Amino acid sequence: MTTETSTRTPGTATQDPTTTRAGRPSLLAELTSPDPGLDPAATTTEALPADPRVLTLRSDVWELGVLPGTGGSLAFGRVRVDGQWLDLLRPARPTVWGNPEKCASFPLVPWSNRVRDGVLRFRGRTWTLAHNAADGTAIHGAVAYYTWRVVDQAASRVELELDTTDLVGVNFPWRFRSRLVYELDGATLRVTTTVENVDREAFPAGFGHHPYFQRRLTPAASTAPVVAREELVDADAVTVDGGATLATAGVPAPALDAVLHVPYERGYALAAGMASGPAGEVPPRADYREPRPVGNAFVDDVLTDRRPGAPVTWTYPDRGVGVRLDADDVYSHLVVYVPRRRAYFAVEPVTHVNAGVELFEDGVPGTGVFVLEPGESRTGSFTLTVERT
Repeated sequence: MTTETSTRTPGTATQDPTTTRAGRPSLLAELTSPDPGLDPAATTTEALPADPRVLTLRSDVWELGVLPGTGGSLAFGRVRVDGQWLDLLRPARPTVWGNPEKCASFPLVPWSNRVRDGVLRFRGRTWTLAHNAADGTAIHGAVAYYTWRVVDQAASRVELELDTTDLVGVNFPWRFRSRLVYELDGATLRVTTTVENVDREAFPAGFGHHPYFQRRLTPAASTAPVVAREELVDADAVTVDGGATLATAGVPAPALDAVLHVPYERGYALAAGMASGPAGEVPPRADYREPRPVGNAFVDDVLTDRRPGAPVTWTYPDRGVGVRLDADDVYSHLVVYVPRRRAYFAVEPVTHVNAGVELFEDGVPGTGVFVLEPGESRTGSFTLTVERT
């Protein structure tokens, strides 16, 4: 067995994106008709100077802030309900827009989640990746800290590209090209990811996306998120953005929790967040096969075997709003993450299980990892659609 260590040193590509601000089209009647009793000042987001780091896409229902310079991450994702803009994705303050892990969402390319001990094995060879997580693993792919080139841009769509051929410091032994498209169409956000092998040999690959969703829809102008739980919470114990507590931030508690439905029939036994064998029973803590509140328990699990044609959904009963997540079949896995005492949760469409490349090399079936030969590519899309309930 050959052991190799990557010697590609840190570097960055350059791109100076500009912000296009287009007028909003007419509102969709069902979702966005204004409440006659609503203060008109609350129906728009706060006017701020244009920030060259963010490209803002708009439809009648969505406002999406795209950060090409931060790995194609998202700064915010807002939806318009009854004439008011509400944060659906966990909003990131401008002070952290340079840190993808602090953003509202970020792409996972060319692998999802973790590589155990940073050791990548494929076809009898071994590479050592940078350990970029506190637990000593390589985590969340290799594209987050590079600037993506803006290929095409319109009022409701942007296409980004990252070609690693001439980059250094990429935490992956092979060269690849990735394209990322964000597109708004009325009440739907579509995210499309492509990974292409531009190297001279085959490599194992996967991709995904890591969106954080609010547990309660709050006005976009609000800077202190509301923690949602199915039981009473201690306002002095729950931490919100910036280290404040609910009590010191002046945020009311308790709050009504989002109700989650995840129609996936199998899950993985995880140790230190990684699988060591094939999928089995869904862990009880992550069992949302019947709709229920997101809840209090810590959840960080990988699920698979989605019911054919069934979307992941969640609702905000206090707002009468639901969200539907549909995904192409290449997204054969889903990560559900519910941190304790936080105002958000994550539902991550991904192609493969945590530590998937290791399991794939060991012959474990159903990992979701695929192999790209030189010149081959793989593409997948998922959508988020906002609906009335």
